[in-house]
Amino acid sequence: MKFIKTLLLCFAAYTIASQATANPKYSSIVIDARSGEVLYAEAPNTRLHPAGLTKLMTLYIVFGAVENGEVGLDDKVPISRHAASEPPVKLGLRPDQLIRLRYLIRAVAVHGSNDAATAIGEYLDETEAAFARRMNREAARLKMERTTFKNAHGLTETGHLTTSHDLAILFKAIYDEFPAYFNLFSRINSNTGVQTVKNSARRLISSQNDIIGAKTGYTRASGYSAAVYKSNLGKNVIIVTFGGRSVTTRNSHIQKLGQLGFKKVRQTTIE
Repeated sequence: MKFIKTLLLCFAAYTIASQATANPKYSSIVIDARSGEVLYAEAPNTRLHPAGLTKLMTLYIVFGAVENGEVGLDDKVPISRHAASEPPVKLGLRPDQLIRLRYLIRAVAVHGSNDAATAIGEYLDETEAAFARRMNREAARLKMERTTFKNAHGLTETGHLTTSHDLAILFKAIYDEFPAYFNLFSRINSNTGVQTVKNSARRLISSQNDIIGAKTGYTRASGYSAAVYKSNLGKNVIIVTFGGRSVTTRNSHIQKLGQLGFKKVRQTTIE
């Protein structure tokens, strides 16, 4: 009887552990980077705090503004007291400082600098609130139907929400529309004119050689998140995931999602 009770307890513990392994608190999606076909998804439409992945929209907008002549890469951007006061991660900008737009873009894309993101938003639309409205207009145009932006940097704010599905749409749009800028997402470090900054995704990029671009984020509300573009033997996938408990578990999850995605792409191609 004692043995059976012990066996049942062990089985229960195993079941709980298995469920935890099989059902992590992830919201993830893998899409074919060329067609946009969904290859794998787990809770892809759950609205979550986007954290640093918010900056993908900030970058998408500024890339477009440069390309259409609204602003120039060598424009000297004035830094407001509000932008300079943003909490870390930050570049360390000072009020009334002037810095070239190209350096702010590098700081946001590579380092994930919050002060640089706010400075870009204010330069394009005068206030962060006005820039957030522009972000939402672009999200609607891209059919990011479950996304609402409230700021340019991604620090947690009530109502500032998106989904892994919507961010996959956005990351694909950046690659498709602005390929000349996509190398920013694979740089291990970059000169920002103020300092040389390290890529916040460098551990992920360095550990998986099929990554050609990545943007990562973290807040307590979102967990460890990432948007990743992978290429393997001519097959390309985009992965977006939220909810990692650590950098290590998130990176491992991304590797598994990449394998699932590449397998599905090959199967689809053969068929």
